[in-house]
Order: sequence, then C-alpha cells, then structure tokens
Amino acid sequence: MTLSELLPSLGCEAADHLEPGVWPRSTRLGEDGELLFAGAPVSHLAARFGTPSYLIDEQQVRDTAREYREALPDVEVAYASKALCTRAVLRWVAEEGLSLDTCSAGEIAVARSVGFPAERMLLHGNAKTPEDLKAALGYGVRRIVVDSLDEIEQLGALAHGAQQVLIRVTPGVAAGAHAAISTGAEGQKFGFSLLDGVPDNVDAAVEAIKTQPGLRLTGLHCHIGSQVTRIDRYEAAARRMAEVLVRVRDTHGVTLRELDLGGGHAVPYVGGEPAFDLGGYSRRLRVALAYECAAHGFPLPRLTIEPGRAIVGPAGITVYRVCAVKRGSRTFVAVDGGMSDNARPSLYGARYTTRLVGRRSKAKRVPMTVVGRHCEAGDVLADGISLPADLHAGDLLAVPCTGAYHHSLASNYNQVGRPPLVGVRNGVATLLVRRETEEDLSRRDLG
Repeated sequence: MTLSELLPSLGCEAADHLEPGVWPRSTRLGEDGELLFAGAPVSHLAARFGTPSYLIDEQQVRDTAREYREALPDVEVAYASKALCTRAVLRWVAEEGLSLDTCSAGEIAVARSVGFPAERMLLHGNAKTPEDLKAALGYGVRRIVVDSLDEIEQLGALAHGAQQVLIRVTPGVAAGAHAAISTGAEGQKFGFSLLDGVPDNVDAAVEAIKTQPGLRLTGLHCHIGSQVTRIDRYEAAARRMAEVLVRVRDTHGVTLRELDLGGGHAVPYVGGEPAFDLGGYSRRLRVALAYECAAHGFPLPRLTIEPGRAIVGPAGITVYRVCAVKRGSRTFVAVDGGMSDNARPSLYGARYTTRLVGRRSKAKRVPMTVVGRHCEAGDVLADGISLPADLHAGDLLAVPCTGAYHHSLASNYNQVGRPPLVGVRNGVATLLVRRETEEDLSRRDLG
C-alpha cells in the first residue's frame, strides 16, 4: 500500500504537483485542474484539435538544440531525424545550427522540402535501398555511412566524383535500456565487426572502399544504443573507436579525420529516472578521445554526435480523451488512442506516467491501468498509475515525454488515423501535421 493510499488527503495533494524532470519545462498547473502547455490550456487545445493529439513545445526544442551546441562548441551536433521528422521540426533545428542525420529517401525528401543544407547532412542505416542512395546522391548529402560490403559496391556503382563515406563500426560496447535498442554489441545487424576472420569486418570494408573510385573514406561511425544513461559507456566507445582509427592508419595507410559517435542520450519518462548529464558527457567524452589519440600519436578527429530523442522527446505531450472506465479486480481506463500512436510500451515495455487535466478532483487517487482502443491485450499505455477514483468517460488525460518515436512510429492499426502534431510557442498553437482522415486511409486502397 502506498503512502497516498494510507493518507487520502496526501493522495489528493499529489495530483496538484507535476513530476519534476518528466513534463516539458513550460508546463504549469493552472486553475481548476487545467494544465498549461507552452502558455496554452491543454483542454482548449484538445477542443480545438481533437484527441488524441501530439503537442510539441517549439521553444524547448530550440533551447535544447542550443544547449547541445553550447555544451559541445567544437562538436558537430546532428539531429537524428528518425525521432521526429517533420518540416517544422527540421526548420527549427536548421535555424539553430544543427546538422541532420537521415535514414531514408523519405527523410531526405522532408529535409529537401525545407532546403536543409546538404553539406550538413548524412545518411545511414543497415539496409539502404537503391532509392535511398540515389536520393542522397541526388541531393548532394555530404556523408553516407556504409553498413555492408554489398552497400559499398552498390554505392560505388551509383556515385560519381568523390562521395564521402564513413564506415559504421560495431564497437563491442553494450548499452541501452532494452535489448531491442542496444546496437553497439557483437551479434546484431548494424555495422562492421572488429573481429579478425569475420568476412564483413572493418578491414574488409576499408579495402572495398579503396577499390571504388567514386568513394572517399573520411571517417568512422558507431552508435551504441538508445536510452543510455551511463557516460562511461560513451567513454568506452570513444576509446575503442580511437583504437580503430589507429588500426586503419597502421594497417591500411589511411588517416581518417572524422568520427561520429552516434546518439542515444537518455531522457526520463517517469519520476525518479535520471536525466542525461550533458555537461559531464561533454567533458568526459572529449578527455577520453584526446587521451587515446595522444597516446597513439593520432590527430584529434572532427567529432559528430547524433541526439534525437534528447532534442524533441521531453518537449512533447500527448492528450487523450477517456472512452470508458472499467472497474473490477483491476481498474482499466480506456482512451481514444493507444499502440497506434504510442508503440513503445508494446515494443520495449516502455513506462509512462499520465494525469487528469481540465478539471480538479478531490477524490482519492487509486491505481489504474491506462489502455488503448486496439484489439490487443498488450495495448497498454501506462500501468499502475494513480488517478482520481472519480475518473469517468469524457475526461482528458495527458502523457508527458512523447515528442520522440511517437509520431514517427505511429501506424494505422484497426484503420485508425494518425493524430495531428501541434506546435505551441508562447501560447500560440500551430497545426504542423494535420490529423489523418478516413479519406486519407481509403485513398491508397485501389481494390
């Protein structure tokens, strides 16, 4: 039994506080249970744009981009567009001086539509299609991260001139909050191995690139995982990658000048989870890299990092409307969204919090499970959340930290249209991506 259950008045009081570090910085509690998001009442936004709706705080996205540039002034910060790729967001990060990491022809098309500078872009992914490669070459994307010997051959056949490429390395550093998002260890689909005797290893990649006159090898890339909280994992990756730079120089006679260490910086989704120490990361990463390079007499490479979730995740919330409350051995709160707009709980067991917005309740808070509308028992958005006992159909719930990998991973399961994305700044709301309609869904069905 929780303290709030033992002391009902304390449970009511808890509803009047926002969990620190989880909600967007601009979020405030207003009168009568209202939640203010970037200066706008959430219940008003729900009435105007409907539910479910994604809300994103433009100013926080911009501020976080600036914080990264200020913490790492001599490092290229490339926004990982897979976290949230829309025209408005790419404009914001471009205006704040960030570069851009893309993974597909579609993401390149969005960048191209807003005139994102191609010289500040890179493309990577473990299975790039010919269309992806052609899109990057056609727009003049400066760097392409190669991930297989087949891809090197295909890119070499398509490239004209001297396309800059980086080799993605599997550094053998395990990190990430879940096995599905740990990408730096051996035995998974990304990158070239460091193991001798493995056909697709780094040495084979270097030699393959040297045979392609249209490719110019300029650096190395790695990405150890997502939701990484331990800075020592990044230090280990930096040291290992410095060793690989030396290995390439000594074995192949090529001195590489660029090193991309990926992203994966963790953000808190529920109270008590640690925030990423950006200042500590900046200091320790650069010290580790400088030490290893000096120890091997290697010139310090130009460093790139790729934060995505850390830039946009904490700036977003999703607002839902309650469809039904079912009370039994467990209390289920069914909302008008679910795994089609937030796949992360189903994919990774990700945890979220939520709160009632739009009215004040003095009722005792009791544990409830917030579930979605889809035909899956696993369609659970938040489990064991303390919500007012008088919660009822028609109420609004808000879920924080939904700026990353929500809009991007959204689907049309059960033929449900994807929610709109609404940008809010200084109390002014702008529709960035409209709600998907039934007509949108049927337009592609030619049967």
